[in-house]
Amino acid sequence: MKKCLVVDDSKVIRKVACHMLETLDFSVEEAGDGSEAIEFLKHDIPDVILLDWNMPVMDGMEFLHALKALALDNRPKIIFCTTENDADQIRRAMDAGADEYIMKPFDRETLLSKIELAQNGVDSGQPA
Repeated sequence: MKKCLVVDDSKVIRKVACHMLETLDFSVEEAGDGSEAIEFLKHDIPDVILLDWNMPVMDGMEFLHALKALALDNRPKIIFCTTENDADQIRRAMDAGADEYIMKPFDRETLLSKIELAQNGVDSGQPA
């Protein structure tokens, strides 16, 4: 079973995303911010990370930089989850190491599509 780490400061968003991912046969763990996610990665490496942009303590961009510093052998695919729809902001996230991005709010089908794109290494180039 594939593993996903959902990183978002909103408990509601985490629960909704976890439910969607579980229906896609993922085992799911949660983190409330980027620093919790970095601690998690020191013990377990998921296949995919669904990462919020705006969080206290350590936001999504800071997390991407900290992830690079870990120099993991088996880096998870990162799907940036954001309300940002500015192309420059999205490109910044992709340049910083995100594999894909998804716009909030999203549904199960869009999430599945973005996971597949990330796993296949295809940049959709379009907001979803």
